[in-house]
Amino acid sequence: MIPFIDLAAQQKRIRPQIEAAMLRVLDHGGYIMGPEVQALEDQLSAFCGAPHTLSCANGTDALALILMAKQVGPGDAVFVPSFTFAATAEVVAWMGATVVFIDVLPDTFNMDPASLEAGVQKAKKLGLRPSGVIPVDLFGQPADYDAIASLAQAHGLWVMADAAQSFGGTYKGRKVGTLAESTTTSFFPAKPLGCYGDGGAVFTESNDLFEVLKSLRVHGQCADGDKYKNIRIGMNGRLDTLQAAILIEKLEIFPGEIIMRQSIADRYTKGLQDVATVPFVRKDCQSTWAIYTLKVDPLKRVAIMEGLKEKGVPSVIYYPLPLHRQEAYCAYPCATDSLPVSEALSQTVLSLPMHPYLEPETQDFIIQTFRDVVKQIG
Repeated sequence: MIPFIDLAAQQKRIRPQIEAAMLRVLDHGGYIMGPEVQALEDQLSAFCGAPHTLSCANGTDALALILMAKQVGPGDAVFVPSFTFAATAEVVAWMGATVVFIDVLPDTFNMDPASLEAGVQKAKKLGLRPSGVIPVDLFGQPADYDAIASLAQAHGLWVMADAAQSFGGTYKGRKVGTLAESTTTSFFPAKPLGCYGDGGAVFTESNDLFEVLKSLRVHGQCADGDKYKNIRIGMNGRLDTLQAAILIEKLEIFPGEIIMRQSIADRYTKGLQDVATVPFVRKDCQSTWAIYTLKVDPLKRVAIMEGLKEKGVPSVIYYPLPLHRQEAYCAYPCATDSLPVSEALSQTVLSLPMHPYLEPETQDFIIQTFRDVVKQIG
């Protein structure tokens, strides 16, 4: 079976650098907030152009830190796309705020600005305070931040970009990490830039917000770093030094891997565009291709996946049930009575293996196998 994401191939390329980086941490013994943590934050800021970077324990904590800093709570409405992973909505519920689910666009799979406008009006009718919006850059492509920012400004909303899948991408010449006042990302191993455990980061242009985030990350401690002086209710959200050391080495090769991902996506698209609906990327965006996702006939999707599996080609469905239809979230309001695009996508999407180390012969095999399976099904 072909690996869906092949972390071993990348590790083979940089194993000596990874081992040396880990040994440096073992030698100096600064396992918590060691020097590599600050070094990584500096390098991430240099990479994407964000004035401030704060590393943290995982991508979910990154989202939560911003909401805590914004003092989001009961009565607040936060607008989240329904077609995404649960973490984006989960953190809103943690705060006691109300998630309002927004539909997505059928081509980019990202938040639909028209649905966002409807969601704001819905929140007001329910007596909620429209507070903020969390666009999710699905599968690696940034959302339409200019359109979202315009609506947010008109309604007094803050914008937090959920870039768990898009770090390394660009929107209208601007890098992910600088497209909103605050941006979060995840370094989960399967992400385009991933560590060997959990990890995440927050990027912001706001000096004041950054200072609050630093405090919240370490139990709400005061600015002088005294862990026994707590001025806020915070969390234990630190990134381990070992993971920071690993990420420093991975960041070194990350730009080249983005190019490699684009090359694979181009090859997929050329070979599959006449047998499936291939991904659409706006001309003014660069995707990191965290996931390569097609749309297929919903009546044939199961058969296609089974046919691929028989030939040794894995495939995955992201996401088989939109959040507004999940048991945990079905009581929260939606922008409109139904979210038809999210519901349709959940029935039609299908993702193929994507990582920078897919050999050309393997790519061709995946493409030809997909074509053969579709032709056989008819």
